[in-house]
Amino acid sequence: MGNLGLRRLTDELLRRADSGAHAVREVSEQTVSALKAVATVGGLRGVAVETAWLAAHAVLYPWGAVAQQFRPEGHLRHYRTDLLPPRQRGLVVSAMDAAGTPIVLVHGIGDNRSAFAVLSGALRRRGFGVVHAVNYSVLTALTGDVRRSAALLGAHIERICEQTGSDQVHVVGHSLGGLIARYYVQRLHGDARVRTLVTLGTPHGGTLAAYLLPTPLTRQLRPGSDLLTELAEQGKTCRTRFVVVWSEMDQVILPQRNARITHPGLLVEEHQIRDSGHLSLPVDPRTLHTVVTAITRSDDSPPRRITPGRAGFADAGMTERHDSCS
Repeated sequence: MGNLGLRRLTDELLRRADSGAHAVREVSEQTVSALKAVATVGGLRGVAVETAWLAAHAVLYPWGAVAQQFRPEGHLRHYRTDLLPPRQRGLVVSAMDAAGTPIVLVHGIGDNRSAFAVLSGALRRRGFGVVHAVNYSVLTALTGDVRRSAALLGAHIERICEQTGSDQVHVVGHSLGGLIARYYVQRLHGDARVRTLVTLGTPHGGTLAAYLLPTPLTRQLRPGSDLLTELAEQGKTCRTRFVVVWSEMDQVILPQRNARITHPGLLVEEHQIRDSGHLSLPVDPRTLHTVVTAITRSDDSPPRRITPGRAGFADAGMTERHDSCS
């Protein structure tokens, strides 16, 4: 090996060492931050909720493995309001378009629609006519890729629109499900179909936890992967409103701030929660509040950055941008 080759090898080894040391420091800092979040009354409550939901989810998982039968008749029954409970009637009367737009729920890696058992029921009780949870195969989750799953999600959404007569849907994605939906919106022209995309604990910037499992899919979830680089690119105008929910106590997205979308060309509203675990984000009451508010808000309402807090949240300004979908 010549001097030039040796120098290049040395530089590459030093670069990787620096990168590894930076990653270790970053994980250490995030671990300390997460421990601080846990060491509060809200954090202890969050740990208890995460533990309880993990146990309940284990019981519900076999039920969720069975694909949900799509029933478009639920979309039609809202043309009559006299049979609806007061809360549902109020939504239909005050926000008929929101109540009639289908909501599609997309779960995370290795999970199924049981992850949304609480959220889907709560949305139906509030008067949303079509709430449909998608199951994508475990094989796809472990050995497939985000691009293929996004194309399958797009085909599923097309069928829902065809059967309900709706031009658009709202999508809520937990963890990997949010990334699949984002790829569909940004790269597969899904912004024509998806009015609002809510992501819960989604690794928009990747997660260091993806290094624990060396599969084709998890490689796409590592910071700086080809997939994430593709999503970071600029593109044409994007019509979808993004609503991002992330938690400082997320034990799967490392560092936790990688669950944020920092893309300068997307219209993003951000909700930061201090004390919710990764698995329990879909059952957190603040998540339901966020989803309902985002879906019922008119398209001309300005986006908001939400600072940490409880159910009420606190508003701060955020710049609106429209220049990125391919």
